[in-house]
Amino acid sequence: MEEKGKLFLIPVPLGDISPLEVLPLSVKKVVGMVDHYIVENEKTARRFIKSIYPSKQQASLEFASLNKFTEKSELPAFLLPCLEGKNMGLMSEAGVPGIADPGADVIAIAHEKGIRVQPLVGPSSILMAMMSSGLNGQNFAFNGYLPIDKHERRKKIKDLENSSLKNQQSQSFIETPYRNNKMLEELLLSLSGNTKVCIACDISLPTEFIRTLSVDLWKKQIPELHKRPAMFIIQG
Repeated sequence: MEEKGKLFLIPVPLGDISPLEVLPLSVKKVVGMVDHYIVENEKTARRFIKSIYPSKQQASLEFASLNKFTEKSELPAFLLPCLEGKNMGLMSEAGVPGIADPGADVIAIAHEKGIRVQPLVGPSSILMAMMSSGLNGQNFAFNGYLPIDKHERRKKIKDLENSSLKNQQSQSFIETPYRNNKMLEELLLSLSGNTKVCIACDISLPTEFIRTLSVDLWKKQIPELHKRPAMFIIQG
């Protein structure tokens, strides 16, 4: 019986920075030997591969696209190279695959098919924000995106604050970068004055900004967050 290939979970930088400043050499080695990839965007994936392994022959690469337009029924076929004994790489657009990322669905199928899944070390905005927040790293939750509707969003913010107080749990979430300023405005309007808020944006980039303050203190020094990838963490 032919041995199955591995599915490597390949991290990428969180922004415009030289890959080997934030990624270990093990990632470069894997990219050097893998020709089959599952990615969100082929163009940016090719750019990353060229930046980390310039001598890689682009013509040898094969890509399957996994994004919001991909039907779940298509996913099992993406892993056919693994079933034929070839190694594959799964990449997100930024950070690590499978965390707040559609790649989790492919990983689940890989486990069902007995394909070995091997994660590689790389930057995760969720973990790096928690690491540097000074908030509860023993008990925390990631909540993805909050509702877009203003009333629903404010209710969700209060629910997260109450849950944080009740369970002694820090609550993290993200927002579309061009709506970051509005999100911060909503947090400062909705939360109690002594609730702690961590803002972590441009993580691992030269413009990185990470700070934790109470709501009352943030009101005195509101940062500019427009179009800067950011994580928000609150703790009551």
